[in-house]
Amino acid sequence: MAVLIWIPVVLPLLLGAASALRRRSGWTLWLPVSAAVVLLGVGVALVAVVGSAGPLTAAGGLLRVDALSAWMLAVVGAVAVVALWGGIPHRTHQGRNIGTFATLLCLFLSAMSLAVVADNVGLMWVAIELTTITTAFLVGARGGRGALEAAWKYVVLGSVGVAIAFLGIVLLSAASHGTGEPSLSWTVLVAHAAGLDPALTRAGAALAVLGFATKAGLAPTHSWLPDAHSQAPSTVSGLMSGVLLSVAFYAVLRVQAIADAALGPELMRGLLSAAGLLSLAVTAGLVITQKDFKRLLAYSSIEHMGLLALGAAAGGPFAIAALLLHMLGHGLIKSSMFVLAGRILGFAGSHHIADVRNLLRRRPDLGGPFLLGAAGLLGFPPFVTFFTEVAIIVAGFQRGLGWQMLVACALLLVVFAGIVRHVVAMTVGAEPDRDAARTSSAPPDRPARFRQVPIGIALAAAAVLGFAAWPLSGPLLAAVAALGGVR
Repeated sequence: MAVLIWIPVVLPLLLGAASALRRRSGWTLWLPVSAAVVLLGVGVALVAVVGSAGPLTAAGGLLRVDALSAWMLAVVGAVAVVALWGGIPHRTHQGRNIGTFATLLCLFLSAMSLAVVADNVGLMWVAIELTTITTAFLVGARGGRGALEAAWKYVVLGSVGVAIAFLGIVLLSAASHGTGEPSLSWTVLVAHAAGLDPALTRAGAALAVLGFATKAGLAPTHSWLPDAHSQAPSTVSGLMSGVLLSVAFYAVLRVQAIADAALGPELMRGLLSAAGLLSLAVTAGLVITQKDFKRLLAYSSIEHMGLLALGAAAGGPFAIAALLLHMLGHGLIKSSMFVLAGRILGFAGSHHIADVRNLLRRRPDLGGPFLLGAAGLLGFPPFVTFFTEVAIIVAGFQRGLGWQMLVACALLLVVFAGIVRHVVAMTVGAEPDRDAARTSSAPPDRPARFRQVPIGIALAAAAVLGFAAWPLSGPLLAAVAALGGVR
């Protein structure tokens, strides 16, 4: 069964090579979709296999899939299917570089898969750095000054983040020398946490979390995210927001498990609660006056990463299980929203909120799902995000983070008001006369019906998960236990 570990890493590489060989063929855009479908299937299979037979290893222990890795692979696959199937093939990507675009998407999927199956901290760092390289080119795929500026900003800040994480990893490696078994293996570091040098572990864990938090879009190192997500093609935005941020936060969870076992929960609790509240504050301060609907979705991602940080700060099986389920629900909804945002941009010819009005009447196929997706992002029942957000807040109160959760609730209300204001204006607001005249003279460019399917499935799944989550309780609790015991 160890071959299942290799499939999510190797298959996208092979499909990417095929895309590179046929750079001008439109069918190459379906190769990343195929890779995502296989990745989802393998992730689900590994959840079942690991749940019954225990962790699997390969490559001499460098690769290891436990319950948490299997869950993350399933999340990556599910979100990637929605973003890629719903977002491509698309006219805006047709051209002589179409195969290159597909190749980069395949490399992106392979790098994210490697990050979650690597048992070596250094190898996981390499995989996350590979995601920076591939997505930098994807962010700038549309060309133009704005896209290139966003890509460079992403490269610079992302590289600074992974460099800080690298320094933290070096210190963690140095801290392990006192155990008599120097290692960068997650499992070894957690198992021998009591023997780690406290000073080096404290510095290394703090730096590693700061570095990976940059990739996760947590404040104060979040400034690359709104530019990159607003300028990237909608497919890429959906992948980055829906799952890349979660993969980076997965690395934070692994580092937290080491630090908690070696030092106790106080260090990570303080760092993560501060980052979570600051992320919510940044979002609250900027969504009110936001003018770009893709940037609005990007700031919403910062908000949800802030919630994950608060869940990790609270700790405990209840909060971590809710956090992992929130990754899945948020990923499904956010990838759908970015795909819809790309279609709205094609319809309206503008990414400004003021230029998009009354979508429910003018384009109900866009306005309806967009309104539902916004409800999911805001945590309306019956969407799973309602239950996970409530669970994180309740867990915070139970774990002694009362005032932090009160502040978070206040900030969430501000975010709620800001996003509702913009979404209502886009979906039911009165349209300007000039827009009505422009759109009435040309037939609407509607996407093929089969490209609507993943959006409907994703939103329906996000709505059902909150009530039908009990089959997932076993995998979720096993994933929590795989962190080595959450304090």
